[in-house]
Amino acid sequence: MTEQSPDPKIHVAPPERAPSPVPVDDEVLPFEVGSLDLRGRLTRLGPALDDILTKHDYPAPVGKLLGEAIVLTTLLGSQLKFDGRFILQTQTDGPVSFLIVDFQSPDRIRAYARFDKSRLAEGQDSAALLGRGHLAMTIDQGADMKRYQGLVALEGGDLEDAAHEYFLRSEQIPTKVRIAVGEEWRGGEGPKHRWRAGGMLLQFLPKAAARAQRDLHPGDAPEGAAVNEVPEDDAWVEGQSLISTVEDIELIDPDLSGERLLYRLFHERGVRVFAPQSMRAKCSCSREAVSTMLSNFEANDRAEMVKDGKVVVTCEFCSSVYEFTPAEAGVE
Repeated sequence: MTEQSPDPKIHVAPPERAPSPVPVDDEVLPFEVGSLDLRGRLTRLGPALDDILTKHDYPAPVGKLLGEAIVLTTLLGSQLKFDGRFILQTQTDGPVSFLIVDFQSPDRIRAYARFDKSRLAEGQDSAALLGRGHLAMTIDQGADMKRYQGLVALEGGDLEDAAHEYFLRSEQIPTKVRIAVGEEWRGGEGPKHRWRAGGMLLQFLPKAAARAQRDLHPGDAPEGAAVNEVPEDDAWVEGQSLISTVEDIELIDPDLSGERLLYRLFHERGVRVFAPQSMRAKCSCSREAVSTMLSNFEANDRAEMVKDGKVVVTCEFCSSVYEFTPAEAGVE
């Protein structure tokens, strides 16, 4: 959560900001509770989330699940300190067989979900929609740089469960995640229906190495192998207890600012907030990019794409439609 200067011994804290009583949507707010060695991020999404979900008119349960994935992606991807991408992707045997959220630093989000409408049923929660499969989280640092990917098995849980499993096994940083997505219905003028979401990520990062929570999970150790049990630090026990009191309505409440929510939780211990990071719904597709993509297909494949005298390509992320003549598509 801190930015590192060229000298590895000097750490520069992000700039602090004055608390705001005014709710602000589509931003990620970093914070820290120094007395408990806790750092975290709070995300509140409104118009950006609504823009992504309404472009596809998803059934409500599918929209909620994709919204949860978007929240988790903003919490994790906004921590990138370089120009790159953070991609969250699931492939499962559930009714929502595939979803992807693509975050491009510093602030661009796009997302898409593939689902089988015939398998949707009343009362299905996010875990049931996902089913079993895997969650992949990829950090792409750009051309000529190595990609990093973490995989988590999805075994009937939701995305909060998957995030906890990832940090437990891969990062070994004590982490707690809360995610909420809801639909807002209003009367009067303007839109009657809007999507809203919020999420919080809290981590225990003690300055004293002796307090670090190590050996949190035996990982791939043989069955029956002794596990090195490390008692949880009292500060982390308190942090988990506090974040567990956050209600879904508090995370998505359009009249409650992020600063006020953090104050509710941590005022007795003291909480500092830092400069927020804005988020926006923005697809990276373009006519030029689609044209380049078409040029990578074999000539026979491009010829088969011609329908009614033109080639039509629809972006799965933003539903933009691009039309090309056969000649423009490279069809002779």
